[in-house]
Formats: sequence, C-alpha cells, structure tokens
Amino acid sequence: MNKGLYIATLETNSGKSIVSLGLMQALLGKTPKVAYFRPIISNQEEGVKDNHIDTILTYFNLDIPYEDAYALTRQEIIQNRNAGKIGESLDIIIKKYKELEDQYDFVLVEGSDFVGEGSVFEFDWNVNIAKNLGLPTVIVSSGVGKTLEKFIGSLEMAYKTFKSQDVEILALIANKIQPENTKLLQKSIKSFIPEEVEVLTIPLVDTLAFPTLTEITDALEGKVLFGVEHMGNQSGNFAVGAMQLRNFLTHIKEGSLLIMPGDRADLILGSLQAHLSSNYPNISGIVLTGGLMPEEPILKLIDGLSNVVPIVSVNKGTFEVTQRIGSIKSNIYAESKEKILTSIATFQKNVAIDDIFEKLTAFETKVMTPRMFQYKLIQKARKEKKCIVLPEATDSRILTAAARLSLLDLVDLVLLGNKKEIKTKIDELGLNMDASKIQIIEPAKYEKFEDYVETFYELRKHKNINMDMARDMMCDLSYFGTMMIYKGDADGMVSGAIHTTQHTIRPALQFIKTKPGCSIVSSIFFMCLDDRVSIFGDCAINPNPNAEQLAEIAISSARSSEAFGIEPKVAMLSYSSGSSGKGEDVEVVREATQIVKQQCPDLKVEGPIQYDAAVDPVVGKSKMPDSEVAGQATVLIFPDLNTGNNTYKAVQRETGALAIGPMLQGLNKPVNDLSRGCTIDDVFNTVILTAIQAQGL
Repeated sequence: MNKGLYIATLETNSGKSIVSLGLMQALLGKTPKVAYFRPIISNQEEGVKDNHIDTILTYFNLDIPYEDAYALTRQEIIQNRNAGKIGESLDIIIKKYKELEDQYDFVLVEGSDFVGEGSVFEFDWNVNIAKNLGLPTVIVSSGVGKTLEKFIGSLEMAYKTFKSQDVEILALIANKIQPENTKLLQKSIKSFIPEEVEVLTIPLVDTLAFPTLTEITDALEGKVLFGVEHMGNQSGNFAVGAMQLRNFLTHIKEGSLLIMPGDRADLILGSLQAHLSSNYPNISGIVLTGGLMPEEPILKLIDGLSNVVPIVSVNKGTFEVTQRIGSIKSNIYAESKEKILTSIATFQKNVAIDDIFEKLTAFETKVMTPRMFQYKLIQKARKEKKCIVLPEATDSRILTAAARLSLLDLVDLVLLGNKKEIKTKIDELGLNMDASKIQIIEPAKYEKFEDYVETFYELRKHKNINMDMARDMMCDLSYFGTMMIYKGDADGMVSGAIHTTQHTIRPALQFIKTKPGCSIVSSIFFMCLDDRVSIFGDCAINPNPNAEQLAEIAISSARSSEAFGIEPKVAMLSYSSGSSGKGEDVEVVREATQIVKQQCPDLKVEGPIQYDAAVDPVVGKSKMPDSEVAGQATVLIFPDLNTGNNTYKAVQRETGALAIGPMLQGLNKPVNDLSRGCTIDDVFNTVILTAIQAQGL
C-alpha cells in the first residue's frame, strides 16, 4: 500500500513550493494524518529553521516536531560523501522516513533545493532517495529563461533518469509557464512519455515573485521607521521620487513601492496622503535612500497618522537601491499568508488532483477529520460559484473573512453599507480585496432600490404596509440583502455577527418563505471531531418542537447530511433508550421517530436513544444490539433547543471540536445566521456552506 509521494525538481527557484502547498492542502482534505518530510535541507545558522519546513508545519498546523521533518543538512551529505559514507546518509534518510510512515497515513516528501555547488550530485541523490524510499514521484521544472528545446530536453532527461532507476513517475509539472505556451508544451512533453503519466502546467504568477517589505529591508540592511505591522506587504511596481510631487503622484500604481531620498519631506507626506485618499491607489511602502532621515517635526507628523505603511531607511543611494530591489528573489514564508493562499488557489485551478490521487492512493479511510471536511466544502463551493450578501460589512471579522474568500476565488461577495466607511475599515485592517470579486452597495443609492421598494410593498401590502414603510424597510440592510436574494440578484445571505437571529431570519420568513413540504425553519451544526463529522440539530432555532416538528427537523437534517457526503444514520435523542423510558418528553421523541419511519421508510433512524448509546459503539451494542444506528449515529437530533444548544457548546469546548454553522434548513433560498460571538473562521465556513446550499444541495 503506497503511503508517500516524492516531489523532485531540476533546478533552484523551480517554484515547487506551489506544488508542495497545493498537494498538502489536497492531501489533508482526503487523508486524516499527513506528514511532511525533507530528506536534505540547506545549511542553517544556529537557531534558524529551514523555511520550507517551517512554512508547511506552521500554515497547516502539522503536529510534527521540526527535527523529525528532515534527515540531513546539505553540508552533512557532502561530508559523508567525501568520507565515503554515502550509504550511512541513505540509511539515516530511510530510517527517519519510515518513522513518519509508521505514524502517519501519508507522507509528502519534498526534494532538495539545488542551492550552491553540486547540482548534478543533488539530482542523482534525489533519484536515489526516491528509489530507496519506494515512492512514486512528481517532477517539477520551471520554464523561466529557457528555450522550448532546453526545457523539453532537460525534462526528458530527468524523466528517463528516474525511470532507469525504477522510480514510477506520476506527473511532470511545467511550472511558471506563459498561458499561451501551455498547449505547445503539453504536446511536446507527451511525445516522450506514456499515456498514464500526467502532464500538468502551472502559469507564471507575477505576485508570487514580488518581494515583501521584510525581504527588501533584509536585503538592503535597512531600518524600519514606521509600519512594522505591515511589513508583510508585497511590492509590485516601484516608483522613484526625483521630481515635483504633482508629477510624482501620476506614477503611483496599486501596490507600488516608493523609493525616494530621505530628505524629500514633500514626497514622503504627499505619498502618505495619496495612500489615505480614495482618489489614489494604495501603496505597499516607502524606502528612504542615502541614509538621510526626515527632520524631527516630519517624523512626529508621520507618527501621528493612522494606518501608516512601512517606511524603511537605507544607507545606499537611490540608483543602487532600485537595482537591488529589482533583483531580489522572493520566497514564501510561514507568515506570507497571502502568498500561501495564492499558491494553493493557483495549484487548485490548474491541477486535476483527482487524476493523480487515483494512481497515488490504494487505500480508503472511513475517518473524516475537520480539515478533510473543510477541504470537501471548498471543493463543493468551487464547482459552481455563487453570490453571497454580507449585510454587516463594517465588522472586522466579516471583512477579514471576505478578503480570504475573495483571494481563494470561491464566491462572489456583496458588501452592504456606506462605501466610504467600508473602504476605510478595509484600509485600517490592511486587507487585500479583489475588487472584481467583491461589490460594495449602498442600498438607498442602488439602481434597483425603487424596484425593491415596489416589490416589498406588493408582497406585504396585505399586512398594511404602505410605500413609505416599504422604503424604510428597504434601507434596513437585512431586508435589502434578503430582497436581493428574492429578486435573483444574489444567491444567499450570511448575517448575525452584529444583528440578532430574529433580525436576520424575519425578512426571509416574510417573503422568501419555506420550501414546499416544510412548515418550519430549523438548523444544524457540523461538529468536526478528531475522526468524524457529526450533524447536530436543532441547536439554534426551535425552542420546544412538537413531535411533527421534531420529525421534520430530523428529515431535513438527514437530507442535509446526505447532500454533504455524510451517510445519514439518525439518532432521536432522549434521556432514555428504547422502550424503557416513560414520560411526556420521551413520548414526544418516540412519536417523532415513528413519523420519520412512516415518511422515510428507507432512512436509518433510531429513537428514543441516549447520546452515549448513539455515538459509542460499545455502549450502543450493549443497550441496543440490533440497531443499525446505535454506536454509529451521524445525525443527532436533540429534543429541544435547551438541550441542543448546551450540548453542542459543551462538545465544542471540551473536545476542541470545530463547529461549523448553524446552517438553516427549510427556506426556499439560503439565509444563514451567525453568532454574535463568531470568529473569522465561523464567517468563512458559513459563507461556504451558504454557497453550497445555493447550488441546490
């Protein structure tokens, strides 16, 4: 049974980090426990970690000690080679890999970086390691600075070398490719490989090559004067300040790094003012050259400004600084969240990962980890992009989640509220928003506002609503957002970070209404435990459902479970299991169970049943040995809101489970309610759930 994959490259700066990040994200969505391993790392100074390992372990929160994630440094390999101890090096690598293989379901192995002398030696070692670990391999090569002949020639040589050593090649990845060359490259590569080997191309992404202000400062040995919290900003274009301010302003572009002498107070202050102005693009930072410092009054003025971009002072002259910045090679670090997300999104868009996994994995698992479930959600959302409305667009949690969603290109978002206020908040948070994926709407200024007013009036005039009242209601962000869904201008809405549950749901009940066959709106939480995902319902909406309502909640929850790829085994929870218990509360559950069985005879359902008997196989077999549900329930229906809400929170707090939701069921179109104590992750996950619901699931 195969439990690993080797990523090999032919040169330095191949961009294989995109492949490592993309594969790790995909693996964690399909496999419970994944390890990351580098047989050989570059030489490191005392106390400094290998950047590749640190980035992967930190971003994916992998529970692997740093020392276990690599075998040897490059210097140790060379010393052993010179001493004739190559076999000992290989023994160490195999031993450390096998230790990880024994502990984890899968190990992603990344080859060396080809830094410094001995590139041929390193290539041979990568072939040798892949062979001795018995791992199928993906070969990555960069097209930057190569002719077609040179690129194809080196890739063919690498492929034949690995094959000659009996290493199975799963895929050849042509990285950093201009889109117009994709078809030509694929045709050329397929001319020398068998049909079963995948040929993949990943385009050149300019933003991944842009260095951050931290990298620039380190390369220039600069000193950070202001904006240390924004040193992760990427520099795209750069503009040199050697002219009058009125002329210099015309050269500023979005994300520009501005380079100017340190005594040009006019350019410094003018640039900062342009950054704060809605009429000019945002800048990434300012580099002051010549070792010159602004005068004390100017420094005091800058220090008093809010949201100051990084300002760095360097000793070198303007010409030298400009040349040096243009030659800086950018890397991806653990704190480079934007680059990591861009890398993962680029990989997911260009690599048909399922084709590789079919050849890669020969095992199945019944375990479903939180990361696996979240991965499946993202993949479902990606299949059909939907438009989601966020009425609480001045909340920092909403905006931060929106920025992450736009970067991953999962949904189109509409932010409701005052445009200036929202933009100010975005700038204060230092968020990178893709304007093409996010629309900001002020309800009263929206072109369809009067149409919405008229529609609401027609829908509610039987409730004594007049046009003035309708106009006032449409100025309410929740009502406006719900009307966007009703009119087909959006597909779903997420609210509740600021507003109450009633304020969020009331408009939907008034004119979106419930689905045919549904008499109530209910909710579920996806409770992501260490090894499984359970569905809890109803933990947010209905205080004391009667038997008919409880049955409807169970059926709706089972349908939701099935739609999200979880086989529904429904437990109707009570304080008693089977027929032993008596009392009004348990009788409601017993009656509801019978209704479910009558309406859905093929659905696996058990009730009344206690929580431990529902989820613990030993207890379940003891109390209800003939049940198809006991001990393996996936959908747990609580008898009332008091029990459900307290139980989900207790499970969440005591086990560390990830609770995704609540997701509302029963409405014609999806509207979901957040908790006012929600986190950024809660917003992110709920928007994805809403987008999937909008697909008709």
